[in-house]
Amino acid sequence: MILSHNENPIFEPVLDHVKGTFNNVICSGASTLIIHKDSIVLEQYIGKQSREKEVRAVQADTQFHVASVRKSYIGFAVSYALYYSYINSIDDLVLSYLPELEKNTWKDTTIRHLLTHTHGLKQEGNNVIREFSPGSNWSYKQTGIEALTQIVKRTTDKSVADIIHEYVFTPLGFCESNWHSKKHEKLVDVVLRYEGDEDWSTSESTEGDKMNMYVSTRELAYWGYLHLKKGKLNGKQIVPREIIDMATSLQSPSTLHNDLPQNGFLWFVKDLPALKTEIGHQVPKGSYQILGFTNVTLLVIPEEDIVAVRMFNSFGSPEGFDYLSDVRLFGDTVMECVKNEFKVGL
Repeated sequence: MILSHNENPIFEPVLDHVKGTFNNVICSGASTLIIHKDSIVLEQYIGKQSREKEVRAVQADTQFHVASVRKSYIGFAVSYALYYSYINSIDDLVLSYLPELEKNTWKDTTIRHLLTHTHGLKQEGNNVIREFSPGSNWSYKQTGIEALTQIVKRTTDKSVADIIHEYVFTPLGFCESNWHSKKHEKLVDVVLRYEGDEDWSTSESTEGDKMNMYVSTRELAYWGYLHLKKGKLNGKQIVPREIIDMATSLQSPSTLHNDLPQNGFLWFVKDLPALKTEIGHQVPKGSYQILGFTNVTLLVIPEEDIVAVRMFNSFGSPEGFDYLSDVRLFGDTVMECVKNEFKVGL
């Protein structure tokens, strides 16, 4: 995929925001890229791929560890399975697909609950326990993600990675997005904060079920752009529009209190007013966002025809750093730039 470059100084405040975050988290490299009205209007790379001496500078083909941003690809695979009727409904019980799970713990838990972080389950040691009844609350946990990947594999006979490569990466010529079992020179190091932080940079599995996905800044932006354009690029429908629509529209249970974050298929979506949203307050309804523990953010704003990406290689955030305020500010800064562009246009 190739988009025209039309650098616009109106978006410089976004670069300033990213540089500010770069200076406040523990990392060695960062980047940002914005697509607006089918052109790349901001693309900047900062720092190096690790803290080691004489290492590669962050550049266009540098691939960042995207952590939980990988969930947007899992959400796509679930939407694919639903669209092609491998899965009957997201309101199906998880146990109907994975009957080997512990029945008392997983009772009444649906695929919808897994997709929207409302399942109420958490991992304690080797056991999964229940914190609250399905659909009654919201809690961001890794528990349930592996179950989703298993459901995809069992119903479609394809891994998440198989589906993404076949229907997205190969048709679009993506070669800087993948799940890796070994490091190579274009992959950044995840910079750990404290002694005792666990490095989860790679995994033996490359099926899309583990947290070992690396993506370049531009291909993460292109992934968002595919969603912005509802799967249609250069006049060709690459993936059915319905797959994108299901994944990025509000899917949280109606029983959920509207102050809590809202989700599509693992994406955070902006719909009803929510006090605890992870999307900036100035970002309009219909927008959606996915976040990673490495401070990576992908934000899509259909109303303004914008995809905005920021990348870092930090392991979480240092003590005292308000991550959620910072990521909301990223989206709000993008929106301020759009407003300023409109004023200049007048």
